[in-house]
Amino acid sequence: MNTFEMLQELQNKALKDEALRAKILATEKAADPLDEFCVICREMGYEIYPIDVIVAGEESYAAMRRSTNGGGENAPLLDGEDDFYELFLAVLK
Repeated sequence: MNTFEMLQELQNKALKDEALRAKILATEKAADPLDEFCVICREMGYEIYPIDVIVAGEESYAAMRRSTNGGGENAPLLDGEDDFYELFLAVLK
Protein backbone atom coordinates (compact mmCIF):
# COMPACT_ATOMS: atom_id res chain seq x y z
CA MET A 1 0.00 0.00 0.00
CA ASN A 2 1.23 3.50 -0.71
CA THR A 3 0.85 6.37 1.75
CA PHE A 4 -2.36 7.64 0.17
CA GLU A 5 -3.96 4.19 0.39
CA MET A 6 -2.87 3.75 4.00
CA LEU A 7 -4.29 7.17 4.91
CA GLN A 8 -7.58 6.34 3.21
CA GLU A 9 -7.83 3.05 5.08
CA LEU A 10 -7.05 4.73 8.40
CA GLN A 11 -9.53 7.49 7.65
CA ASN A 12 -12.27 4.92 6.99
CA LYS A 13 -11.46 3.22 10.31
CA ALA A 14 -11.57 6.55 12.14
CA LEU A 15 -14.95 7.39 10.64
CA LYS A 16 -16.33 4.16 12.12
CA ASP A 17 -14.48 4.29 15.47
CA GLU A 18 -15.32 7.36 17.55
CA ALA A 19 -12.43 6.83 20.00
CA LEU A 20 -9.89 6.67 17.16
CA ARG A 21 -11.49 9.67 15.48
CA ALA A 22 -11.22 11.72 18.69
CA LYS A 23 -7.62 10.63 19.24
CA ILE A 24 -6.66 11.72 15.71
CA LEU A 25 -8.51 15.03 15.96
CA ALA A 26 -6.70 15.73 19.25
CA THR A 27 -3.39 15.74 17.37
CA GLU A 28 -4.27 19.26 16.18
CA LYS A 29 -3.49 20.53 19.67
CA ALA A 30 -0.10 18.78 19.95
CA ALA A 31 3.18 20.70 19.85
CA ASP A 32 3.98 18.88 16.57
CA PRO A 33 0.60 17.82 15.14
CA LEU A 34 1.89 15.94 12.11
CA ASP A 35 4.41 13.97 14.15
CA GLU A 36 1.77 13.06 16.73
CA PHE A 37 -0.58 12.00 13.92
CA CYS A 38 2.14 9.76 12.47
CA VAL A 39 2.72 8.16 15.88
CA ILE A 40 -0.96 7.14 15.86
CA CYS A 41 -0.62 5.86 12.30
CA ARG A 42 2.26 3.61 13.35
CA GLU A 43 0.37 2.45 16.45
CA MET A 44 -2.41 1.38 14.09
CA GLY A 45 0.04 -0.60 11.94
CA TYR A 46 0.65 1.96 9.19
CA GLU A 47 4.34 2.80 8.74
CA ILE A 48 3.77 6.48 8.01
CA TYR A 49 6.20 9.22 8.92
CA PRO A 50 5.82 12.99 8.52
CA ILE A 51 7.90 13.06 5.34
CA ASP A 52 5.61 10.41 3.80
CA VAL A 53 2.55 12.60 4.37
CA ILE A 54 4.33 15.68 3.01
CA VAL A 55 5.62 13.91 -0.11
CA ALA A 56 2.26 12.27 -0.82
CA GLY A 57 0.54 15.65 -0.60
CA GLU A 58 3.09 17.33 -2.84
CA GLU A 59 2.89 14.53 -5.43
CA SER A 60 -0.89 14.74 -5.48
CA TYR A 61 -0.79 18.53 -5.74
CA ALA A 62 1.77 18.37 -8.56
CA ALA A 63 -0.46 15.94 -10.46
CA MET A 64 -3.43 18.31 -10.06
CA ARG A 65 -1.37 21.25 -11.29
CA ARG A 66 -0.21 19.29 -14.33
CA SER A 67 -3.81 18.47 -15.16
CA THR A 68 -5.05 22.08 -15.12
CA ASN A 69 -4.41 24.57 -17.91
CA GLY A 70 -1.61 22.47 -19.31
CA GLY A 71 0.13 22.39 -15.96
CA GLY A 72 2.32 25.38 -16.59
CA GLU A 73 3.14 28.17 -14.22
CA ASN A 74 -0.21 29.74 -15.08
CA ALA A 75 -2.08 26.83 -13.48
CA PRO A 76 -4.34 28.06 -10.65
CA LEU A 77 -3.00 28.04 -7.13
CA LEU A 78 -4.87 25.48 -5.05
CA ASP A 79 -4.35 26.60 -1.47
CA GLY A 80 -3.99 23.76 1.00
CA GLU A 81 -4.48 21.03 -1.54
CA ASP A 82 -1.06 19.60 -0.76
CA ASP A 83 -1.63 19.18 2.97
CA PHE A 84 -2.88 15.62 3.41
CA TYR A 85 -2.88 15.94 7.19
CA GLU A 86 -5.26 18.92 7.09
CA LEU A 87 -7.42 17.24 4.45
CA PHE A 88 -7.52 14.06 6.56
CA LEU A 89 -8.73 16.01 9.59
CA ALA A 90 -11.28 17.95 7.54
CA VAL A 91 -13.02 14.72 6.58
CA LEU A 92 -13.13 13.59 10.21
CA LYS A 93 -14.63 16.88 11.35
